[in-house]
Amino acid sequence: MSLEAGTRLGSYEIAATIGAGGMGEVYRGRDTTLNRDVAIKVLPAALSNDAERLARFKREAQVLAALNHPNIAHVYGFEVATLPDGSNAHFLAMEMVEGEDLSERLKRGAIPVDEAIAIAKQIAEGLEEAHEHGIIHRDLKPANVMVTSDGKVKVLDFGLAKALEDDPATSGANSHLTHSPTMSRHMTEAGMIMGTAAYMSPEQARGKAVDKRSDIWAFGVVFFEMLTGERLFAGETLSDVLAGVLKTEIDLNLLPAATPFAIQNLIRRCLERSPRSRLHDIADARIAIDDLLAGRGDSAPRVPAAIQA
Repeated sequence: MSLEAGTRLGSYEIAATIGAGGMGEVYRGRDTTLNRDVAIKVLPAALSNDAERLARFKREAQVLAALNHPNIAHVYGFEVATLPDGSNAHFLAMEMVEGEDLSERLKRGAIPVDEAIAIAKQIAEGLEEAHEHGIIHRDLKPANVMVTSDGKVKVLDFGLAKALEDDPATSGANSHLTHSPTMSRHMTEAGMIMGTAAYMSPEQARGKAVDKRSDIWAFGVVFFEMLTGERLFAGETLSDVLAGVLKTEIDLNLLPAATPFAIQNLIRRCLERSPRSRLHDIADARIAIDDLLAGRGDSAPRVPAAIQA
């Protein structure tokens, strides 16, 4: 489904298409009641036509709307509108964030160490706020991190991946999809799967239950990629990518020589494959960065050993 400029969704008017993804079509829109620009995310038909999953999505949206943090894109509302063809469109109205997402920024190469640390600190602060409210992102990746022209970070799509999961009661051939929302049978485009599998935690890739430590793994992957400008886990096929997530040695020597040891050690702790050994709380990552920026951390650029499979 693609909406043309001028299409009305209740009090919102579509202005232009921004993009598309597993979460649905995204548009720039205008709130004609409050006279402000918004982002409109129209949910995919596979979700809109499933009453149980739609109700679950609505509950998630209600929790997200209660979050109010400068590093989280705000959700204004979850609504339904009738389109000109008579069909219904379920959509989220969200804060319109102007800027460039990290996936686009990384196409130009590595981000300078100081800038990457500043971005990571804000990502950690957004995750910390959400985790304190019991919300796990589940799909943290560069494309879901927007950076404005003045360096302000906004994390997008908090918790929304949960609504794309299959029913936990699903059995048989699809049971392994339950905890891997970005590998759902409703999202078969190779690029989409490949682009997200690279940020899954090992337990998520195995189809096991996830908690906030999966977000911490993804945070570590994104941080590593900001500093190196290279994908940590890449491959020609989905199997190659997942094999990398599960087994490939993580070489911290690839980090820039100027990377403070405190940051190297933080990334190492985030990228422990065993959730029990991994950093348990993103607040600890934020504190480590705060300490470094305040001159209380170890800034010497020593490189720890590689993380073994």
